[in-house]
Amino acid sequence: MDNSVFSALADPVRRKIIKLLKNGKMSAGEISKNFDLAKATTSYHLNKLKEADLIRESKFKNFIYYELNMSIFEEIIFFIKQIREG
Repeated sequence: MDNSVFSALADPVRRKIIKLLKNGKMSAGEISKNFDLAKATTSYHLNKLKEADLIRESKFKNFIYYELNMSIFEEIIFFIKQIREG
């Protein structure tokens, strides 16, 4: 886990995307509908989350679907527990 994870999580739009994806895979279009942003801006945020390995993408026909990479979230929880325990 590197600093890109925390940088990605620092943005409120990216945190909202993560909250949307906790219920399962969503297409880029489905995610975009939840924001009053240009599609290019939503794509930028999705790319930042992908670079941090917080989400993964898969392609099906003409659609790209995104889902959470739960192993990274497990690492974050473990890291926070280590800090808490000293």
